[in-house]
Amino acid sequence: MSPTQNKHQNPLPHLDDFLLYLQVNNYSEKTIYNYERDLKVFESFLYSISLPFSKVDKNAINQYKAYLNSIDRQTAKNKAGEKKLKSFSVNRFLSSLRSFFKYNIEMDHSVPISPEVIKLVKVEKNHPRVAELNDLVKLIESPSFFENNTVTAARNRAMLEMLFSTGMRISELIGLNRQQIDGSGKIFIRGKGKKERFVYLTPRAYRHLNDYLRLREDTLSALFIPYRGRNAKSAAGIKKRISTNYLQERIKFYREKLKINVPISAHSLRHGFATYLAEEGANPAAIQVLLGHESLDTTTRYVHASDRYAEKTHHDFHPLKDDD
Repeated sequence: MSPTQNKHQNPLPHLDDFLLYLQVNNYSEKTIYNYERDLKVFESFLYSISLPFSKVDKNAINQYKAYLNSIDRQTAKNKAGEKKLKSFSVNRFLSSLRSFFKYNIEMDHSVPISPEVIKLVKVEKNHPRVAELNDLVKLIESPSFFENNTVTAARNRAMLEMLFSTGMRISELIGLNRQQIDGSGKIFIRGKGKKERFVYLTPRAYRHLNDYLRLREDTLSALFIPYRGRNAKSAAGIKKRISTNYLQERIKFYREKLKINVPISAHSLRHGFATYLAEEGANPAAIQVLLGHESLDTTTRYVHASDRYAEKTHHDFHPLKDDD
């Protein structure tokens, strides 16, 4: 019997009810999908060690952590894991499992162990790296030099300008519609967890956005769409939005062309936005609002001082900075 067959005959108890609970409590489709995917991995693990859910104990949880750390684990689609998971990914699986246990307790269903037994793993602390401001500016401007098509260059330039101007997430940028931006460059965002906030375009970013929109030959609502040629007649080809993968791949291409040795992604522009606002003296609470973070602690961890700024601070403020 295959793992898939087994899971259909002996799935996690009340899993479908849990997913319905998330849906009726207004969780996003992506969040529900992530919970289902993570819990299907736990199903695969239980099958691999022939352990029913009712027999799960502390030792089984430790085995599950080892399973998640192994490239021999099965994904939710019953494929072998291609690489070792990072600690924050392992913790996402464990958090999903803990939420599932808590739901069962709330609904008066029996669980084999307390959710508190499911401890998260220690997260590695890497030295944060934020590209120098000059490098970020070069990257933002690079579509104007590296793209041969005028509309593509204007669109990609506008996307990068907006990411660094607002600090929004790439998914928020890709999902934007024209009507979300008012005449002053103020943008209404419904972000992660359906939380609502406003972000703001700099005059520079607003100018590049308008330069792009003036080249558009359609009235579609979606702000950033694939370009299929100026003379394309079919609307079907341009109703799709630009994909996150496309934008990430172009950022990587620009970075390599510019020979910038610090890895840069769309998320790096969000980090850079927060870091350089902080360097200019912005209030952390204001940065928290702009980023859409629920907790100020998240923002303070998120804002990384650049190496250059740290060096300048050391030189300026160390008590023994003078030669004598």
